[in-house]
Amino acid sequence: MTNGEIVESFVVPVHPHTVLAPEQNEGWGRLRKAYDDAAKIIQDSGADLLIIYSTTWPSIIGHQIISDPNPEWVMVDHDFHELGSIHYSFKIDVEFAEQWNAENKSRGLQSRCVNYHGFPIDVGSVVALTLLNPENKIPAIIVSSNVYADRSETTVLAKACRDLVKRTGRKAVAITAMSLSNRMFTEHIDPKDDRIHSLKDDEWNQKILEFLSEGRLEDVGQLSRTIQRQIRVQKVVNFKPMWWLSAMNDNRNNLTGNVLAYEGIHGAGCAVVNLNPTPSGFGDKEYDEDDVEIFAGERGVLDSNTQQESKIETDDGPALWEPTKAEGSVNTDAAPKPVGAYPHARRVGDLIYLSGVGPRQPGTNEIPGGPIHDNSGKPLNYDIKEQTHAVVNNIARILEEAGSSLDKVLDVTSFLVDMDRDFQGYNEVWAETLGKVGPTRTTLAIRALPTPIAVEMKVIASI
Repeated sequence: MTNGEIVESFVVPVHPHTVLAPEQNEGWGRLRKAYDDAAKIIQDSGADLLIIYSTTWPSIIGHQIISDPNPEWVMVDHDFHELGSIHYSFKIDVEFAEQWNAENKSRGLQSRCVNYHGFPIDVGSVVALTLLNPENKIPAIIVSSNVYADRSETTVLAKACRDLVKRTGRKAVAITAMSLSNRMFTEHIDPKDDRIHSLKDDEWNQKILEFLSEGRLEDVGQLSRTIQRQIRVQKVVNFKPMWWLSAMNDNRNNLTGNVLAYEGIHGAGCAVVNLNPTPSGFGDKEYDEDDVEIFAGERGVLDSNTQQESKIETDDGPALWEPTKAEGSVNTDAAPKPVGAYPHARRVGDLIYLSGVGPRQPGTNEIPGGPIHDNSGKPLNYDIKEQTHAVVNNIARILEEAGSSLDKVLDVTSFLVDMDRDFQGYNEVWAETLGKVGPTRTTLAIRALPTPIAVEMKVIASI
C-alpha cells in the first residue's frame, strides 16, 4: 500500500481546563467548542491515525514513542489538580510506533519505544486525544519533544514519520499539543479574570495566528527564533512543534488555515488551529533551511577526555569549550558553553559560585536583543533589556542544576560595556527580577567582554 498522506493538521492547547472546567470561563468554553469542531473535521477526513507531538512530554535521551497498545490510567495535572482528574484509555498503533522508531534510528536519531503498564501519558496528549478522539475509534501515536533537539534533528524526526505515513498508505492527522506564549500567572486566579498575561506575548500570538490563518506554516517555523527572543518567558520546547508540523507538511507555506479559537488559560496563549493541505495560494517565503534527511549533528552532551578535545571552533569570536568537571563543579546543557576551560559553577559548602554569565543562548549561541557589533567590529543597535533578561534566565538554569534558585542569590557583580547607554535598561530589568530577591550588587563599567554582548553577571548564591 502506498500514497498515504497527512489529511489534516492541528495546533491545540495542553491545559486540562477545556476538559474539566469549560463552563467556568467563556474563553475556556470557546476553546472547548473549537476542540469539538476539530474532532468533527477529523471524523469527516476519514483519518485512520492521529500523531501527537507533545511539548508536555519532554525527553532528554532522544525521542520516545508510546508503544503500549492500551495505555490506561488517571491523569491529575500537577498545577491544576483542584479541577479534578481525567481517566484515559487510548488505542495506540503499536506497529506504526515500532516502524517509526526503526526509521528514526536508520536516520541517525536516538529513539526508543516506551511500553510500560502505568507509564503516565502527559497532560497535553491526554487532553488532545480525549477531545479530538472522544470515542477512541482512531488509533494514535504519541512522541516526546526532546529538549535539546535543534531544527535539523526535529526536521529529520518529522520526515521519518511523514515518509512512513506515505509508504504505509495511512491517512494521518498531525497534531501539535502546545501553548503559543507560555507566561502564566504564578498565583491562582478567579477563572473570570483569566486573560493573556503579557501584552507583548499577545502581540506575537496574534502575528503567529495571522500567518497560520493564511496557511503560512513555514513562515511561522522560520520566525520562531525571533519570537523566542521576544516573548517574555523563553522555553526550549516552545517552537519545536512548529518545526515538526512544518516538516510533516513538506515545509509548505500555502496550506489552508483556520483559527478556530484563541484564548488565555491561566495567562498562557492557547489556540485551536486547523491546517488543511488544500493549497491556499499563499507562499510568500520559500523554505531556506538546510534540507536534512539524516541527523548527523553533535549536541555536545558527551564529555571530552582532554581540554584540547573539548574546544569547539566557531566561525567568529572565541572558541567555545565543554565545561570542565573538577570536583564540586556544576554544569548544565541548559546554559551556554563557556569560552574557556572553566565550569558553569562550583559548589563549596553551602555556597554556589557562578562563573560570569552572559545572555548567549544554549545550543544556538544567539544573543537575545542582538550583538553589540558585527564580525568586522561595526557597532550594532541592540536591546539591553532583552540581554539582561537572558542573563537572568541563564543564571536561573545554572542555579536550578546546582539545587539552588534565584531567590537564594546573595551577591552579584555586574559588568556593562557601555554604562552611559545601558545602565537604565539593565537597572529596570534588575528591579523586576533579582532586585526583588535583594542580593548585594556591584556594577562595573568595562571596555569589552569576550563575545559581542553588553552585560555579564558574576553570582554567589546559597544552596
